[in-house]
This record gives sequence, C-alpha cells and structure tokens, in this order.
Amino acid sequence: METNKIQKQTNVNVQEKANLIWEIATHLYGEYKPHEYGRVILPMTVIKRFDDSLKNTKAAVLAKVKELDEKGLTGMARDGVLKKTAGRDFYNVSKFDFEKLLDQPDDISANFTDYLQGFSDNVKDIIAYFEFDKEISKMSQNDLLFTIIQEFNSKKADMSPEKVTSVDMGYIFEELVRKFSESYDEQAGAHFTARDIIYLMTELLVAPDKENIINNGCNKTAYDMTMGTSQMLACLDEKLIDLNVSNKNIELKCFGQEFNPETFAIAKADMLIKGKDAENMKFGDTLSNDQFEGYTFDYIISNPPFGIDWKKEKEAVEKEAKSGYEGRFGPGLPAIGDGQMLFMLNGVKKLKDTGRMAIIQNGSSLFNGDAGSGPSNIRRYIIESDYLEAIIQLPNDLFYNTGIATYIWVVTKNKPENRLGKVQLIDASKCFKKRRKNIGSKRVDLSDKCVELIMKAYNEFEADKEYTDVNEDGISVSVESKVFDNNYFGYLKLTVETAELDANGKEITKKGNKVPEKGKTDSEIIPLTDDVEEYIQKNVLPFNQHAFYYHDKDGNVTYADGTVYDEKHNKIGYEIPFTRIFYKFVEPRKSEEIFEEFKKLSEEEQELMKKILGE
Repeated sequence: METNKIQKQTNVNVQEKANLIWEIATHLYGEYKPHEYGRVILPMTVIKRFDDSLKNTKAAVLAKVKELDEKGLTGMARDGVLKKTAGRDFYNVSKFDFEKLLDQPDDISANFTDYLQGFSDNVKDIIAYFEFDKEISKMSQNDLLFTIIQEFNSKKADMSPEKVTSVDMGYIFEELVRKFSESYDEQAGAHFTARDIIYLMTELLVAPDKENIINNGCNKTAYDMTMGTSQMLACLDEKLIDLNVSNKNIELKCFGQEFNPETFAIAKADMLIKGKDAENMKFGDTLSNDQFEGYTFDYIISNPPFGIDWKKEKEAVEKEAKSGYEGRFGPGLPAIGDGQMLFMLNGVKKLKDTGRMAIIQNGSSLFNGDAGSGPSNIRRYIIESDYLEAIIQLPNDLFYNTGIATYIWVVTKNKPENRLGKVQLIDASKCFKKRRKNIGSKRVDLSDKCVELIMKAYNEFEADKEYTDVNEDGISVSVESKVFDNNYFGYLKLTVETAELDANGKEITKKGNKVPEKGKTDSEIIPLTDDVEEYIQKNVLPFNQHAFYYHDKDGNVTYADGTVYDEKHNKIGYEIPFTRIFYKFVEPRKSEEIFEEFKKLSEEEQELMKKILGE
C-alpha cells in the first residue's frame, strides 16, 4: 500500500478515536487541569484496549479458571493454560469487564480494583508504571470513575485490534500525548516522530535488501534506543509486512528502551497486544542504564532528543568512556549541553556487522567542536571507520516540536562495494508538501512523491545530480545529491610558529630545533586532501619566511590515512559543511533595478493616498 494511502487511512482512524477520547477527558474538568488529563486517560485507554482485546474469550477464560481451581493447578502451568485460552499473551480472571462494571455504580471503585487485580502479572506490571492507584481514588472521591468507565463503553470507543490496528493505536496514544502536552505548553514532539519521516527512514533502512525481502522474506531484529510509544518499530514492522508480496516468512523482533514511564507502558502494552515479546521493551535511561549491553541488531531506527544536556548521566557516561572502545563512548564525548551524539555512538556499538542505522540529528552534529574535540573525534571515528553511508537534510518545519534543520544519518558497517570510502549527501530541504493545517511546528509533510524522489537520489548514488518532480498538489519539488571521498571532510589543524631571531636576524635554535617567538603562534586549517608542505609553501611562507611547523624527523606531518605526528601541536578534525556544500550563489539585483521598483511603488502609494483622501 502506498505511503500516502496508509497515511490518509491512519489519519481518519487516529483523529476519530483521539477526538472521542479527548471528549471523554473533558469530563475530568474541574478536578483535573487539562494538562493533567493524561494521568487518567492514558492508562484508561490502555486498560480499555486490553479489555476489548480479551472480550471474545472472556467467558472461556472464566470457565477455565473454575476448572483449574477444581484441579488445584497453580503457577506457570496455570498461567500458560489461561494465556492459551485467552488467545493472547495476557488474560483477566475477574468476573468484571468494562461493561459489567456499570451494573453496580455504588461499588464501582472496589469492583474496578478487583477487575485490575484480575489481569495477568505482565499487564499489572504495565499498569504500575502509570501510578494509577491514586487517580482511581481521586476519581472515586469526586464521582468521576463511573462516568469515565461509562464513556469508554460507547460503541465508538471500541479499541479491539479488529477495529483499530496496532500502528493506528500507537498514533492515537501519540495524538493524545500531543494534546495533553500542548495543554501545558510542553514539547509534545519530544515523545514521538511524525509518520511521514518514519516512512522515509524505513525505506532507507531496507533499501539494499528490498528485493530480497520482497522475494524471500526475512528474519530481522530492530532496536529503538529512545522508543517513546514504539511507533518507529511499529512502522518498520509494517514496512516489512507490506513488502511481503511473495508471502514468504517475515519476522521482525523488536527491542526498545524508554525512560518515560507512561510512554514506556504504552509501548509495552502495544507489543503485548500484538503478540510480540513485550519483555524486549525495557525501562530506563539508555545512556546511564543500558538495558541491551552486548546486544547487536540488524536495524536501528531512532530519533533521540537533541539540544538536551546529559548532566544527570555524566558520571555513568564518563565512567564507561574510560573503558575505551570496549564501551560505547570510546571515540569521544560531546559537549555536556547536547547528548545526541552519545546516542549515535550507542547505535554504532549495537549494529551488527551487516546492520543499518537511520538516526535523526540536528545540525550541530555536523560541525560542532574544534579539531581534537569530542564531537569532531566522534565524526572522525564514524567516517574513518567507513560507517557513514549518507546524510539526508530534511525540510524545515517537518517536526511537531521544532522548525530547525534536521538530518537523517544512515550508518552501516557493511557498505556495498560502490559506496566504500565515500559519503553521499542529499539535500531534500526543498522536497515537501505544505499542510492545510499546521500541527504545532509541523507545517509540511513528506508526500509519496517526496519519499520516491529522495529514494531515487539515494539509490542512484550520483556524485552531482539534481532531481525534480511535481508533487501531488502540482507544486515542483527537488532533491540534490553529491558524493565525496571520506577524507574530504577531514582537515589538519596545523600549529604554525614564527622562529625567534637574534640581533643579526638569524633564527635561534636550541638542540637543533627552532625556538618559537612568544605571542606569534598561529594555526592553519589544511584539508586532508592537500599536501601539507605544498600548502605551507604556497599560503604561509610567502607572507612569513620564518614560519615553521612541528613534524617528525622525516618532515612528515600526516600520512594519507590521517595518522598524525606530534598530536600535541597538530590535530585532525572532521566536519560536514552541509550548508556550504549545497550553497548556490544568487547574484544580487542591480541597484538601478531596485531604484526603479522603489520609484514605481512610491508612485502607486501617492495615487492610493489621493483616492483615500478624496483628492
């Protein structure tokens, strides 16, 4: 199914259900502020989803409970039988369900508690992350619990998997999170990424193996280190299933970690209802409490937070960094104010030798940090290891919570032969479709045409080519591709000294070395593609005949592979000047032309004023 058709279908499902649930939330007004609605509505939506999933087998489970009680069967054996009877990896043994709870309004609080205790342990663990007990008590005291359960019992509120797909359910949750967050002016987009962006990321992940997946199916693992409600994993799963025209075996084992308790609970519930291994969803801070140490994955897809400091993880991160490349952070550490490159390193560490990662970063990851700094060394590690395959600049205003420039980095340890030693940059900043209605900062979408055009540029891997097409709205879109050797992005920051002179104008030496004159130290930025000595002869010595630089005994500063001599004075740096690379000079308008236009506007203004004043 085409991306746009899936998007439209999903938008209808999501908006209808999300609007309905938001209407239910308004019953809380007075006792709860709008930004507090989520404390009740998110867990209630999860519980109702469980309830609707079990509805068809509830009677059979209760009958089986009676039978097992008579046999005295307990423990894991009992648990397994009840799961099989429920047809799910979870069950509920309470005589109550959402419908029956309404039969006894006066006992709603006790009965609802009995109902929640009737769930299997894996569901009770999920509900515990919502810290829902105190909300049940508050609603009961204010006569709200019965009303909320009654509203969730309407036919329109049916959230069974047969009526609402898992992917759509995930986006319903995310739409609710957005609404609750915006009610408090929080950053809703911190919790999730728009589906159109995820579709492009999934296309980039499967691109090299797409035909093989179509013809032969696949058995893969996927990991999202900042999974939110797990929709990136869900969309990747959806992509693989959609490719399976050969009807061969498709299996994607999903793994994820999330540190927000509510979104983690939603993600784990989603996996449980889908029949996936919910235990692969882990709670905790990825940077300071890695739940997947030693794991590697086929696919990594993630949108980590950027512009967020890592102060609370500092102690754990620095301790792991001391273990060097045995840990995740051996190449270096970014500035304390922005931890996004730590997630990049986490992903690189967890990639299989044949694995692929699509990860979103903002512009700072391209250029922040001087030669020898943490960010520069991280870029150097990724590029010199030949892991960086491509970077795609996305359009501005594509995300819910930011309008700034963002980029998808495609990282792999298994580049195809034609990409070895090279990096592709794709400028897709002019490839978008304007939205009729903004959602937060999101003013544009990636349409089917946009995704197709970006993927065409990626797949063709042309060194210098522009691609154009016409969007579904009739507006032209364009994408530009450029390809560079890895060392194009590297440079040598060379310390240049000026020799101190004696009274006779001769250079002073000590133990055969020139003595630098204090206060005249300078530096030169020399591309790794240039010969250092030739650069000095051409750009330095004509202006300072006593200039010199530090090198080894043979006169070498750096080998072609980037190995540096005398790192005390000379540093290798890496940056990716994306904006400069794609900059196009536009000749300024001639002054005569501007003057004529100004003169014309002035005359028009005078005529307009005459009409206004009635002259």
